[in-house]
Amino acid sequence: MGASPPLRHVAFIMDGNGRWAKARGKLRTSGHRAGAETVRRVVRHAGNLGIPYLTLYAFSTENWSRPRVEVEALMRLIERFLRTETPELNANGVRLVAIGDVDRLPGKVRRSLDGAIAATRGNERLTLALALNYGGRDEIVRAARKAAEQLVLDGQGVDGLTAESIARCLDAPDMPNPDLVVRTAGEMRLSNFLIWQAAYAELYWSAKTWPEFGEADFDAAVAEYDRRVRKFGGGNPSDSDTARLREYAGRGLKL
Repeated sequence: MGASPPLRHVAFIMDGNGRWAKARGKLRTSGHRAGAETVRRVVRHAGNLGIPYLTLYAFSTENWSRPRVEVEALMRLIERFLRTETPELNANGVRLVAIGDVDRLPGKVRRSLDGAIAATRGNERLTLALALNYGGRDEIVRAARKAAEQLVLDGQGVDGLTAESIARCLDAPDMPNPDLVVRTAGEMRLSNFLIWQAAYAELYWSAKTWPEFGEADFDAAVAEYDRRVRKFGGGNPSDSDTARLREYAGRGLKL
């Protein structure tokens, strides 16, 4: 069996900040601050590994339902990260983009986000997508609406709505689909993350909480990906199966 194609895009569901903090008798906000340090480690390591695309699930559409004090702390942390990390992103050749309905973000966060995106636009070593106010279903609905509006402008009917036309209207259509989705803290679900793009992604579950996740854990996920064979629904008969099929076909028989 052949190895998986080269790893181009890794997406992370960063889970377990609160559990990390609780286990240490700290506030959940301490866990989020520790998680921000892991973001720095993971972005640096992705660049060192030569992975050209990275997506981080930073804030979901469902996260607004958390206690207001936690949401406000998260927004402050995101704003500070965007403002203070831009020089390092530039130093490491990282281009920042955002996916999600970012118009709902607080003004200060949106301004810092726009500034970081503009400041890193010319970088080419690694593209980092932050999923902010992001939900996979919400993204698909927004993309379908855009695609339908384009059909109306072009004078086409609903038959013109295709998977390709919707894909072109997703939040980051220039990014390849993720090859590998990694979730930390032992949970085994996608939680409305990249549900269009991750249709054929390899999934990897780490028992480590996000603040505990380090370079060696990243390497373990990559090594597991390299051991897998991606079939994309096409099947992968073994050599013996192939020989058997040829034998039956040569004898005019059917299995």
